[in-house]
Parts: sequence; structure tokens; C-alpha cells
Amino acid sequence: MELGSLVTAVKSKRVLIGDHVRPAVIKIKNGKIHQILSISNFTEDVGCEVWDVGDSLVMPGIVDCHVHVNEPGRTSWEGFWTATRAAAAGGVTTIVDMPLNSIPPTTTLGNFQEKLKEATGKCFVDTAFWGGVIPGNQTELRPMIKAGVAGFKCFLIHSGVDEFPHVADSDLHAAMKQLEGTGSVLLFHAERDVQGATVETGDPCQYSTFLQSRPDIMEVEAIRTVTQLCLQYRVRCHIVHLSSSQPLKLIEEARAAGAPLTVETTHHYLSLCADNIPAGATQFKCCPPIRDSFNREQLWSALKAGQIDMVVSDHSPCTPDLKKLDSGDFTQAWGGISSLQFGLPLFWSSASRRGFQLPDVVRLLSRNTAQLCSLGNRKGSLAPGFDADLVVWDPEREFEIEEAGIHHKNKVTPYLGLELQGLVRATVLRGRLVYRDGSFCPEPLGTCLLIPQRTR
Repeated sequence: MELGSLVTAVKSKRVLIGDHVRPAVIKIKNGKIHQILSISNFTEDVGCEVWDVGDSLVMPGIVDCHVHVNEPGRTSWEGFWTATRAAAAGGVTTIVDMPLNSIPPTTTLGNFQEKLKEATGKCFVDTAFWGGVIPGNQTELRPMIKAGVAGFKCFLIHSGVDEFPHVADSDLHAAMKQLEGTGSVLLFHAERDVQGATVETGDPCQYSTFLQSRPDIMEVEAIRTVTQLCLQYRVRCHIVHLSSSQPLKLIEEARAAGAPLTVETTHHYLSLCADNIPAGATQFKCCPPIRDSFNREQLWSALKAGQIDMVVSDHSPCTPDLKKLDSGDFTQAWGGISSLQFGLPLFWSSASRRGFQLPDVVRLLSRNTAQLCSLGNRKGSLAPGFDADLVVWDPEREFEIEEAGIHHKNKVTPYLGLELQGLVRATVLRGRLVYRDGSFCPEPLGTCLLIPQRTR
């Protein structure tokens, strides 16, 4: 099977269909899954070429709904060409680009159109886009919804870049009034400044100094605001990159009261812990911070209990100089972790040891993420009528993350040298083979996804 070629049928001894793994043949027609046949009902004369992947596992492609691509404006950090190649190499068939870190940010209809122009023709996987809520842009929200953004993101604290300012309560109420009845969703970076909490004292090269400057209470107070807004307006709300387990009770109480609220965590909060971060290792810095091992296990428990809905990368790269690797100063380094390519094996390496099964991977990394960004009717599931987005991988196979095999633009990552379980062999995008065993389709076949407006 040549890269870029149209795949008409995939045969495997292990296909994840619903909650069961079994031998099957997936027939593909016009970029969609046409039929899923059991091996006993399959004959070789199906009228198409059959790609037999042996006993590699076939399941829906990953939908990573939290990716900072940074193009236009900061393409030295990352761009659509490199980010989506990294995605394809990791079995990710759809990404959703965050509205900040690009210049201009996706906060107006005009800026969104500029973003689309930059992305067109550069994507190796399908790409959708979040818009942004900043002070004073509430009249831009409905035009952006009509133009096809997946929803919106805001910050309750400084975002890290001046062109995407954080919102006050008055801005949130103005935005919520615009979003009522649209079916859209508002994503929250849920940290708030709390008096006395952000004073950095101690050795700036010790991770504990940075961790103490962003305590759990900052997330708790931010999520208290989110839950109140969600209950008041009944607009879909979503908490991005939950790092602390302490706000989980608030989230559960709001949901029990009827709040349409979802929450994600990330691979780094589930894979890493503060206890093991060496002095000066600024590649581990992100916001909110990675917390201790007890907190990490609480997040895993919440994930198993259904309190956390999905797991994403929050791929947030930068150039090596911004990480302050030479000085090792956590207080000055850019906060962000690059992991877009390795989300599936990162998750499986840790989850499989904690009793999670393969259907949980699809639910948490594909189906629920697709539903968040209103793509749940075509992405994230292995069923007739859905896009033929597939990842072919070997869950048992171990490999080491080496710099030469990293495909995102800058290779700074805390995962370098890590042994992981679960090697991605191939990625199929709408029936086209876009990645296989380290090689890519010569031309980008991904499209820019415009989300149809939802009303309720």
C-alpha cells in the first residue's frame, strides 16, 4: 500500500469495534467507512484491494482538541506543516487549533479568515479551529460561529501573550449572552490570581519554587466561577487541562445541578509528577503546573470514575531559547509541553497499568473529544457513515522517544529518552494512507474543517 493511495479495505486480526476487539475487514467508500465485515463473512473477491495489517490493532484515529499550532505569526515555534505531520505520526487524524500564540489571534472574523488562509494546503491531518474570547470582542462571536469555529476559549489569568488578554467577569457575562442558544461551547483556562498565591520565592531553578507560585486554590477559585456561569446561562462550558484534583467536587456538584460542563486533563498531568522533575529541567514547565504523585493518582481515579471526560495533549511548543534551558530558571521559562505525536503511547503506557482497556482509549482520546468540538457525527468512532480515519498500532510494542524521530518543529520535550508502550504503524485519513512506519504522504491531504452551526 503506497503512501497517499486510496485504501479501499483494511483487514486485521484485531479491530476495535465498540467494546470488543475481533478480526474484521473495514470497507471504505468515498472516504467513509462503508461496512465492517467479520472475517467469516468476508470473501477475497470483494471487488477492491484489501490491505492486510496482520495482528496490528485498528481503531478510530485520535481527535486531539487542544493543540497550539502558532501559525501565522509564531511559525518559528510551530506551524501547520510540522504540527500535522507530528499528529499523523502519532495516529492523530484531527486536531483543533487553539486561538492564541498565533499573530493575529483568532478573536475576530477577519483573523479567523486569515488563519484559514494560512492553514490551507499545509495540513497532513484534518484541522478545526477554536475562536477566542477576549475583552470587548463579544460582537465577533456569532459571526465566527457562522463562519465555522468549533467554539471559543478564554483565560481567567494572563495567557502568556499580550495579544490575547484575559477576561474579567463582565466580559464573561457579555460573551455568555452572545453564546446563548447557539449550541457553541466556551473553554476556560481555569486559573485565577489569588491574593498571595503568585509570589515566587526560593531558588528559581527548583521546580518547587514554580509549583508553589501556582497552587491548587487558583484552579479551585477559577472553576467556582465557571460552574456558576455554566449554571446561570446553561451554555456549554469546558475546563481545559485540569491539573489539580481539588476542584473535582465543585465540578460534580455543578453537573448534578444540571450544568452542561465537561472537563479534560492532559498527558503530562497523567504521566509526570513534580516529585521527579530535576532542578533546572525547564522542559517540564507548563501552566497549570504538574503536581505531586498523590494528585496524579487522584486524576487517574477521576478519569476511571467518569469525572474527567477526555485526555488531550495541550501541545504548546516554543523555540528552545524561550525554555531558558541554559539558566534552568523555571520562573522565566515559557510554560508549555510538546507531546502531540506521543499522546496515544503516553496514555496507553500509563493507563494499561491501571486497569484501563482499549475501549477507554477510544472514548477518552477520540469519541469524547470529537463530541466536544461538534465533530461527533463524523469523527472518533469506527462505524458505517463515519470518516475512514484510522490508526494502525501495536499496543504491546515498546519504543524509545529519540530526537531524530520527533516530527514537531522544535524537539524540546520532557519525554526525550522515555520508553513507551504502543507503537503507531500507520494512519489513514478519510481513506487515504498519510503515514506509515516513519514515512509520510508526499503531499498534505488534510482539510480545514468548518463546524456547522448548532442551535438548541
